[in-house]
Amino acid sequence: MPRLNFAMLLIGIFCLTLICPSDCQAADSAKKPNILFIFADDQCFDTIHSLGNEEIQTPSLDRLVARGTTFTHAYNMGSWSGAVCVASRMMLISGKFLWHAERDYAETSKRYLDTGRLWPQLMAKAGYDTYFTGKWHIRADATKAFKVARNVRGGMPNQTEAGYNRPIEGQPLKWTPWDQSFGGFWQGGKHWSEVVADDACDYLDAARRSENAFFMYIAFNAAHDPRQSPKAFVDRYPLEKVSVPKNFVPEYPFNEAMKSGRTLRDEKLAPFPRTEYAVKVNRQEYYAIITHMDQQIGRILDTLDASGQADNTYIFFSADHGLACGQHGLMGKQNMFDHSVRVPLMVVGPNIPVGEKRDANVYLQDIMATSLELASTERPDYVEFNSLLPLVRDKSQPGYEAVYGAYLNGQRAITLGDYKLILYPEAKKTLLFNVKTDPLEMHDLSEQPKHQKTVKHLFARLLELQKETGDELDLKAAYPTL
Repeated sequence: MPRLNFAMLLIGIFCLTLICPSDCQAADSAKKPNILFIFADDQCFDTIHSLGNEEIQTPSLDRLVARGTTFTHAYNMGSWSGAVCVASRMMLISGKFLWHAERDYAETSKRYLDTGRLWPQLMAKAGYDTYFTGKWHIRADATKAFKVARNVRGGMPNQTEAGYNRPIEGQPLKWTPWDQSFGGFWQGGKHWSEVVADDACDYLDAARRSENAFFMYIAFNAAHDPRQSPKAFVDRYPLEKVSVPKNFVPEYPFNEAMKSGRTLRDEKLAPFPRTEYAVKVNRQEYYAIITHMDQQIGRILDTLDASGQADNTYIFFSADHGLACGQHGLMGKQNMFDHSVRVPLMVVGPNIPVGEKRDANVYLQDIMATSLELASTERPDYVEFNSLLPLVRDKSQPGYEAVYGAYLNGQRAITLGDYKLILYPEAKKTLLFNVKTDPLEMHDLSEQPKHQKTVKHLFARLLELQKETGDELDLKAAYPTL
């Protein structure tokens, strides 16, 4: 009789598995932590109040800094096109280094979406409900990549001609951030940042009724231009209280060497030569749209807390890249300076150290690998970025020894130790900065004899990074003596 009972028990378990496999899987996935990823656009690493910018107001992002661990040296590798956000997001969604991701980009839908290799698809396989709203900007169909996708936006809101070559001191403003007649972020009748927050809050409320954990990819178009926000937010930043960056110059001296310069759309936003007035207005509007977005992030965090799911949720905040907005005589992000390649990155959640900082070198795309580890799912071999969790748990753990940077074939960079080497291969121009003593990258050391050994050392390491990232540009031909 005992043997018969045991046999019947096994049969019962087998039958239950056949009858309700989805219920069993849901019960298992409910034990997993939720993942909330909040993504900004064009937000420089130095635009958060609690991280040192006393001019900007970011109470919600300050809240994340206080509640978790902040990576102060998070980077984007660069871009194969003028639209830096495309490359950044393709690396993020595929897990591939820059030039490997570029070669896959043309076949994103075929090679990744159809084979289930995109980040949200990997999370779905791990038992997650996946959700997206906002800026997508890769070729794969977001409505197929996620179980639920709402208000999928393109690369940027439409920019009116009145938004370029402005402002000119002494002339009336032809464009204001709060004038809804210009469309852009106001297209559709409600500011896009508010729509993103509405979507996120609505899904958070619904997610608490699911037995599955959630993976939410919440992507703001802010703070991309046209930098529009309600007038009340612009009024928070009177021009007399907006500083001109210390590394401001009327025009970047190596515009032609960069193979970008005056011809780039981003650079046409302000007049040439740059004036302090134009830079201050652009920074005023930049700060205002970030503060407006910050308010929407606060709504999302409040909704998460009220839903009762916060204790089992990991929150990641970052941006796809930074922005010059007047530094070095530049307005855009198509350059290798820290203001354009470094981004904020905060991690909040269960057992994450509170109010701590890590200065190890990381890439923002490491968030993808980190989420896979938190989901207790195996990281595929093709994912080249690393999990942040070892660094979160132990501040003595090293990040990437060296940071790689590239823009088209016109720029290359490496940051190693205290130094950054920037190359303009087509012009055979070299720049060297001590980013520890000169964080604003204002004093080029490359021509000084005592630094030639450092230049050659960084160049040799950059050649190695080229192989790791799939970079086929022949730097030795441009710099035969290095």
